Amino acid sequence: MEDPRTAGVGATAGRTTAPNRLLVVDDEFALRQWFTDVLAGSGYQVETSEDGETAWETLQARDYDLLITDNNMPRVSGLELIKMLRSKDMALPVILISGAMPTQELKRYRYLQVAATLLKPFTAEQLLQTVRTVLSQSGRTRDHLEPDAIWKSPASVHSLPSVMNFNGLEAKFHNLRYRGNPQ
Repeated sequence: MEDPRTAGVGATAGRTTAPNRLLVVDDEFALRQWFTDVLAGSGYQVETSEDGETAWETLQARDYDLLITDNNMPRVSGLELIKMLRSKDMALPVILISGAMPTQELKRYRYLQVAATLLKPFTAEQLLQTVRTVLSQSGRTRDHLEPDAIWKSPASVHSLPSVMNFNGLEAKFHNLRYRGNPQ
């Protein structure tokens, strides 16, 4: 009989609980594959959707620890998807990614509670740091990663964004600065 404390736990050394479940939404297949490679390679359980409409169906059927969504997609945008989440009182933390961040809409719709934003392009390391920070701040971190489990690849050295935003805290990567009230 399987021990309920370790149900769903892989054979990876150092893993004590099931991995965090992430839903990644992007209309570009290559980006969905890159997200899956990076995040699954770092110990996360990753599922993907090609647009906000299919993501909404998936979110209603399954539980996730984090939603990572592109904004500019056909049928249902990332912001529209987040509005749908919040209208159903779903407290799922969200990382919004975009080539052009909808800053005015994010200011206007503060109730959307976007946990972080990533401006494309960004590196695997920046993605992983953002995911870890958001999961930690939301209390959804699961102790399943070993220190050396961070995914490394030549793809991780591609071009990079310079700014990330965590609940009003702005971090610049080459010139670190914070704005807001860190907790």
